[in-house]
Parts: sequence; structure tokens; C-alpha cells
Amino acid sequence: MSDLLSTIFDAYGGRSRWEEANRITARQFFGGALWGMKGHPGALNDVDVTVDLRREHVTQKPFFDPDHQVSFTPDRVAVEDTAGNVIEELTNPRASFEGHDLMTPWNRLQLAYFSGSAMWTYLAEPLSLTYPGVRTEEIDPWTEDGEKFRRLHIVFPDTIATLSTEQTVYVDAQGLIRRRDYSVEIAGNTPAAHYISGHQEVSGLIIPTTRMIYSRDENGHKIPDPLVVSVQLESVTVS
Repeated sequence: MSDLLSTIFDAYGGRSRWEEANRITARQFFGGALWGMKGHPGALNDVDVTVDLRREHVTQKPFFDPDHQVSFTPDRVAVEDTAGNVIEELTNPRASFEGHDLMTPWNRLQLAYFSGSAMWTYLAEPLSLTYPGVRTEEIDPWTEDGEKFRRLHIVFPDTIATLSTEQTVYVDAQGLIRRRDYSVEIAGNTPAAHYISGHQEVSGLIIPTTRMIYSRDENGHKIPDPLVVSVQLESVTVS
């Protein structure tokens, strides 16, 4: 494990505590321009999200219908009723985004894939960075608004479904991740600058509760308008 990844774990409650935890649950609030652009304004706003830390699995409920929930894994997304019956499903969901750009509308299951892969990436970190096949390397630092950040470059294997195979996180002097850069592969490789705040201690883990995501220009700076996605978490629990 790299020195910087060790620093991150220390700031987030320690690797041993993360390895003891099984899942993170919260009330999720989504905002920003993306949902309307994709044909689902207000989608997955004010719902319960549960992220499994032992495998890549996310549930979100309700999903359009008060009695439905969506279940995400890398190979399948499905809408289920309260009895566990499958209402609809999509296998090999990643392939369904071929040819998409930022403005291409999504169907409901594509929406669920995007949200599931994003929320798992965000909430399973930093434990996810120790999963088999994940590679990390510290790269040159970055200064923004007078603050210097160390940077960790991450390469995810094909076995992990995430918005971008390669991502870079920006780490402050306390070891907290404050920004991540990536290009959204399922939306035409749209470059994003993703800002992270509201870190809270929950059952010994440090969990960020606020995320603001913007487009990114060719020099690595955020484009402040529009706000593409916002994520706010409340009532966070660890089990």
C-alpha cells in the first residue's frame, strides 16, 4: 500500500475499522443539471441508499414506485418489488451505453447503473482501493485556491464497475479526499471535477456527506456553471 493511501486510511478511521464494517446506509439527495439532461429530473432524490463494502452491490429505494427498489452489481441492474420479485432487469449494463455522449437520454435501468456505480465508488472508498486489481500511485501535487494537495492516481480493473477506469483524487494536509477527477466513460468521456466536503465520523469511519460535480476544462480547472450533479447524504449509518 502506498504511503499516500496509508495517510488516507489513517484520516478515514483506519484500515482495520473499514475492514470490520459491512455496509453504509444513508438518505440520499441528488441535484444538478444531469438528471434533466438524461430525461429523469428529480430521479433518485430523497431515497435510501445502501452500499455493500464486501462486494460491489448497491440498493436504492424507492425507485419511481414506492414499492420498488433497484439493485446494482457490475453485471446486472434490476428493479424488484418488496417481495423480491424482479420487475425488470438489464444484464451486461455497461454495453448499453455504447455510443452515448453527455446529452444521450437514459432509460431507467441505465440511470440505476450510473447511480449505483457512482455511489459505490464514493462510499466504499478508501476500502475499495485495496480490492484485487486496483492500482494506485502518487503523482505530482496540485495547488488550488492557495491550498496544496497531494494526488493519488487510481486505475480500476475491469471487474469493478465505475464511471472511469482511471481517476485521480486530491488529498489535503489532514489526509481527507477533497476532489476527484475522472472522465465519464459512459457519457462520451466527459471530463469531471468532483469536490468533496462535509466529512463526518460515523461509528469510527469518516464519511463525506456533500459532493459537487462540475465539468473540467483542458487545464484541469472546474467549469463552475452548470453544477452537473450534487449529492447530499443524511442519516448515515455503518453496520
